[in-house]
Amino acid sequence: MTNEAIITLDRVSKSFGPHRVLEDISFSVPRGSITVVLGPSGTGKSVLLKTMIGLLIPEKGDICIDGDWLVGLKEKELNRVRRKLGVMFQDGALFGSLNLYDNIAFPLRHHTNLSEDEIKDIVSEKVELVGLGRHLEKLPGEISGGMRKRAGLARALVLNPEIVLFDEPDSGLDPVRVAYLDELVLSTQARTGATFFIITHNISSTLRTADYIGLLFRSHLVRFASKKEMVLCEDPIVQQFLEGKVDGPIGMDEMVDTSDKQYNHSNQSTFTVVP
Repeated sequence: MTNEAIITLDRVSKSFGPHRVLEDISFSVPRGSITVVLGPSGTGKSVLLKTMIGLLIPEKGDICIDGDWLVGLKEKELNRVRRKLGVMFQDGALFGSLNLYDNIAFPLRHHTNLSEDEIKDIVSEKVELVGLGRHLEKLPGEISGGMRKRAGLARALVLNPEIVLFDEPDSGLDPVRVAYLDELVLSTQARTGATFFIITHNISSTLRTADYIGLLFRSHLVRFASKKEMVLCEDPIVQQFLEGKVDGPIGMDEMVDTSDKQYNHSNQSTFTVVP
């Protein structure tokens, strides 16, 4: 792992009507790392992910994916950049009418000209990588939530992406299955060398897996740094969130938090990434 940036956000802002969801967000994701962005519910994590994929366009700022700046790209060029990305959505986002094999093979059939024999080899490789086992003929509704997560990860990996994005990967899982999923994330990233970018609010999972951590709060990036620096950080927002305490700037209702005009926090990053 190096400090070379594979993803860079430069002063990204995104609103929906009068509601500003992201405000002046800037940070760089090191290549080959596991980076986690945390934040209270409703603080803009999913909007951030969709903006990074190019599904949402920021009003201000830009996003660079492996040398390509997204804002202003035509659809053909944007799709070329997206080929570098794999996405694992919540609950795997599998097609309910397709068995696991066909779900995992879907990107290969729609984005490549590979033969069915070649597709079978790739699917078998990714299934082995995530430890899915002997369930490929089953439908998503016939398997556990943890197995659907594994199938979703296998599908995200079939095109050998340089970057894999995870949208709340542990949602709906009990703590034991979350721990197993964390082990899978660590082992898969180590074997593939891809950059993993995860959004979540699960602190224990983050501390097990992350190399770098960012924290969103009230539409702003509070801080982005290595895991060690974040754990030792004395910022009251970072401390409260990582420790799960009631006392601190974060209240029960994120919308109430957002309306507090006394809050003012500038983006912080404590390490240098080479663009």
